[in-house]
Amino acid sequence: MDFAYSPRTRELQDRLHAFMAEHVYPAESQWHAQIEAQTRAGRRWTPVPLIEELKPKARAAGLWNLFLPESEYGAGLRNQDYAPLAEIMGAVPWASEVFNCSAPDTGNMETLVRYGSAEQKRRWLEPLLAGEIRSAFAMTEPAVASSDATNIESRIERQGDDYVINGRKWWTSGAGDPRCAVYIFMGKTDPAAPRHGQQSMILVPADAPGIRVLRPLSVFGYDDAPHGHMEIEFENVRVPAANMLLGEGRGFEIAQGRLGPGRIHHCMRLIGLAERALALMCERAVARTAFGKPLAQQGVTQERIAQSRCLIEQSRLLTLKAAWMMDEAGNKSAKGEIAMIKVVAPQMALQVIDWAIQLHGGAGMSQDFPLAYFYTLARTLRFADGPDEVHRAAIAKLELGRIAAKR
Repeated sequence: MDFAYSPRTRELQDRLHAFMAEHVYPAESQWHAQIEAQTRAGRRWTPVPLIEELKPKARAAGLWNLFLPESEYGAGLRNQDYAPLAEIMGAVPWASEVFNCSAPDTGNMETLVRYGSAEQKRRWLEPLLAGEIRSAFAMTEPAVASSDATNIESRIERQGDDYVINGRKWWTSGAGDPRCAVYIFMGKTDPAAPRHGQQSMILVPADAPGIRVLRPLSVFGYDDAPHGHMEIEFENVRVPAANMLLGEGRGFEIAQGRLGPGRIHHCMRLIGLAERALALMCERAVARTAFGKPLAQQGVTQERIAQSRCLIEQSRLLTLKAAWMMDEAGNKSAKGEIAMIKVVAPQMALQVIDWAIQLHGGAGMSQDFPLAYFYTLARTLRFADGPDEVHRAAIAKLELGRIAAKR
């Protein structure tokens, strides 16, 4: 097996590393300062100027829309080519947006590429690709266990040439951004249909009458402005029938197609976060002295550094295998590996980040280091795109199925 990346991937890795070193890492404190300044000025839910300044530079450098495999719209990279690039961007949580490669826009753009009509692509995909608007994905609901999409209660009902939408959603990430122009909304069009044929997805303009953003939800105290995770009420929201994606009853199918690549992106960005945490751990270990010798000479520190490296490498290899299988055999053949990485990568990142926090002492929990924020992001991803329990159940079902097939 060849473990080397393709020449094009290596070239893009070099360019991304150079861009991050020149423009992103030196600007981390500036990003935080701008967020704080906007908060003090009462403009918390507005775009961060730094990111907007960096976007044209990323685009000019040819580092734009790298996530899309279709060469007509994106860079033409396969999942296994884009995965190591997502890792590089993931080292700084806000960096992906600079390259127009941030969630949920990436998943929404892929959905529109795969399932959108020509008119839907013209109206929504093209401005998303250009970075002119942002989007949100409205699936999770507060009243039901949304890890099982068949529980969703929101309704999408046909009335003449329109659909009327009713329901309450939450954890609608991206909806706090004033540039959010469209939601991909999942709801039931036919509750009497077979279990996986009840749901549909439809495009809802963010300015449609009847939409009310109720509140932002915080994650361990962070509201992630201006991106945000919003609770939203949809009351008799009317949209044209042409806004339906793919057709009635195809929502579950679209969700499965949308989430596969997104899980690769999430996991590789987590690996980037873990690499950053390990680097901070090593820097602290060398610079700090306790009980008469540098922390780097303490046995427990060396054990945690070594174990962190092992865990990161294992997670990366498993994620790259999943990406390779998706490219070579399709998402369905890779479903076991996709489920495994969604269990393994967040837990790995949480452990590495936790050890890094511990080594930094009280400072590790403060705003002087990014580790506390890293931890909240990693913990969130044990829920995003399905909680651990759902993925473990899928893995176990596959394993048991293999045994049953041999009997």
